[in-house]
Formats: sequence, C-alpha cells, structure tokens
Amino acid sequence: MKSKIRVMLVEDNPRYREVIALALKQVPGIQLASQFGTAEIALRSLRDKSSGELPELVLLDLRLPGMDGLEALPQFLSSAPGAKIMILTQSDNEADVLHAISLGASGYLLKSSTVNTIIEGIRTVMNGGASLDAGVARFIINTLKTRLPKGGAEVLLTGRQTEILTLVGDGLLKKEIADRLKISYATVDEHVAHIYERLGVRNAPAAVNKAHLLGLFPLGGHRARQPPS
Repeated sequence: MKSKIRVMLVEDNPRYREVIALALKQVPGIQLASQFGTAEIALRSLRDKSSGELPELVLLDLRLPGMDGLEALPQFLSSAPGAKIMILTQSDNEADVLHAISLGASGYLLKSSTVNTIIEGIRTVMNGGASLDAGVARFIINTLKTRLPKGGAEVLLTGRQTEILTLVGDGLLKKEIADRLKISYATVDEHVAHIYERLGVRNAPAAVNKAHLLGLFPLGGHRARQPPS
C-alpha cells in the first residue's frame, strides 16, 4: 500500500498553520510530517540527517520573517531532492507568481483558497499535474504577451507537443491527456519530457508560462480551468 504523502508546512502565522494542520489530519493519504514558522529553521531540519524522512511536498509561504519564500525556494529543492514545492500565500503579485514558477514551484495557490482546493492541489501536484489558483492561471493566460516572433517560436515544439502542453495548461493530468488523445501514457510522458527539455524548464507551470511568453499557444485556444481532483 502506498505510504501517505509527507507534507512540510512553512508558514509564520500560527493560526493558519493550525487550520491547515487540522484539515490535513482528516485527509486519508496525506500526512503533515512537519511545520515551521521560518524558512531558516525548516531548511536546518532538512539538512539534519537525523531528522527523519524528507518531505515529498513543501507548502511554502512567500512572506516569511527573515528569509522569504522566494529566496528559500531553490534551497528547499536542493535540500530535499525530488520534493515538490507548492506556494501557499496571500500574494497575487504578478512578479511573485512568475518568479516562483521560474524558480521551480509546481503550484501556486492563494490563502483565500478553500481547504478542499488546497488538498486537491497537493494531490494534483503529486500526480504530476500543475496546481494554479484560478486567478493566477487567468493572469498567465490573458496577460502574458508574445516575446518572440511567431516564426521563431514555432520551431521549438511540434504540433503534437503544443497540443499536449495546451492540455497540461488546462489542468489535465498525463493519464487524462492520454485518454483524450487516445495515445498511451508512456507516449504522453515522453512528449512532456521533450517539452521540458526544449523549453528549458523543469515542471508544468514553468512550461505553460514559457509557452505563453514565446507565443506558442494559438490565440483563443487555451482556457484556464480548475485543477482536476
């Protein structure tokens, strides 16, 4: 039987930590393994070899005392290789969104999200998907402008790769994409790996962001939707 998803929470507000802790305690398959009020203490615990198993997902606030979440994000990825980082913050600042995604965040949710949305986001990210707040997704889709001439950008991805990336941006998981396109999961997985390689990114949110920056999505051909449960 698969073990529970080990989650680390880095959040300086004790009341909000308590809300998340109580919510996750009721969820089968998810374990809040540790919680910290600062990034420095959380990182120290990861570097302490006697502190136990590493988390599989870090819920990271951006506005933290001392080292902020954006500064800490690469250090969490380095200290817990293989862990996913999901931002959970009050900030819907466009610069924060793009910076977090470019640094390797696999999801970006606002604290105004419901507990169910946060839980669904954790599962989506751990299943290889991208968890983005609906407003954040709309910002990425509607406000980013083409930064390269279309002819130069088109050569980066094949038609099939662009189709798959569009579905990734719509929130579909790899299995759902395989079912939608009537191809194997392995084929989708291979395409996604090539997409990441060609765009020079490491996860789905960064790929979607880069694709919009490069103008790879057809106008009107991509809509935001809530992450799948």
